[in-house]
Amino acid sequence: MSEIEANIAYLNSKIPNSIKLIAVSKTKGPDEIMRIYNCGQRLFGENRVQELLEKRVLLPEDIKWHLIGHLQTNKVKYVVPFVSMIESVDSYKLLSVINTESTKANRITDCLLQIHIAREETKFGFSINELIGIGESGGFKYLNSLRICGVMGMATFSDDNDQVRSEFSFLRECRDRLKEKYFSDSEYFTDISMGMSGDYTTAIEEGSTMVRIGSLIFGERISK
Repeated sequence: MSEIEANIAYLNSKIPNSIKLIAVSKTKGPDEIMRIYNCGQRLFGENRVQELLEKRVLLPEDIKWHLIGHLQTNKVKYVVPFVSMIESVDSYKLLSVINTESTKANRITDCLLQIHIAREETKFGFSINELIGIGESGGFKYLNSLRICGVMGMATFSDDNDQVRSEFSFLRECRDRLKEKYFSDSEYFTDISMGMSGDYTTAIEEGSTMVRIGSLIFGERISK
């Protein structure tokens, strides 16, 4: 058993079956991806559209790809025909473009609303007040080719576990608030995508339904 295979086996033993494990495969080649695919992993997360498009044609068709990085509106049309979920929806303009391209592709696209919960200003995402404004204006009702399935967020990159926990707790509260006010009739608005290699156990304790893990599976990435 290779190190990658041992890592995915360990994570599967630690993460409850009710929580989805998204293997973050950015910068990793098809051979490495296939090692954990052959262990049964089917959910993979990619940050960059071009990298995703290049890998997709080289890998099995039953992989479910999650787009987890910042998505530019001019690249939406390339991923909508096949992507399983776009987790990183961070503006109403992006929601609208995904809706338009999904209508053209004659499919419903699953999305998550990315909420800015971290201290770092460099991270993307809605504020909860922005989302409430969209909800109060009825903006979510016009997105007929989308299935908004919940929220996503990234905590502050910090060793302060109390800070990270409070941010995850806030994201859960945002999901609950949006569900009650605008998605109470939706059976799909349930997900909270939070938690990565350094903080996934805390995220699970705070209610995460899917975790995005890369380095604990593939090893630390080498900066180019």
